[in-house]
Amino acid sequence: MDALDRQIIAALRVNGRATYADLGRKVGLSASAVHERVGKLESTGVITGYHAMVEPSLVGLGVTALIGIQPTDTADDDEVADELGRLSEVESCYAVAGDEAFVVKVRVATVDELERTLGRLRRIAGVARTRTTVVLSTRFEGRPNTGEVPAPAVPGEPEPGE
Repeated sequence: MDALDRQIIAALRVNGRATYADLGRKVGLSASAVHERVGKLESTGVITGYHAMVEPSLVGLGVTALIGIQPTDTADDDEVADELGRLSEVESCYAVAGDEAFVVKVRVATVDELERTLGRLRRIAGVARTRTTVVLSTRFEGRPNTGEVPAPAVPGEPEPGE
């Protein structure tokens, strides 16, 4: 993977529906060359898929929570993760360092449904306890990392947005 592949990936992360011609213009290649590179990125598993981003509240998922999961002393992390993956409400699952073994992002319709989901999580073998943080608002999410490094702050100059 070279710098051109990284530029193509960054452009696709911003707009997964971009045409090969659009991508070619962005990176200075022909559409056919971009098509070939994207195909290689897909076949090697670098690009794993494409999906639509939706506004959760508009599809009936108005409650988002981040739930830390502390395992029992005898828990098998792989088995716990497999069980978490069976719950459709669990959108993301992160293995983390610290007291908790996992942090999951859950989306449900109502607080009552969140309570039911927490009950299902706590009944998973290997889960000792959970710690829930309900999201009040989302400032940004799923923001693509384009690989651009921000310019270093210049001492004495205001930060952007100040």
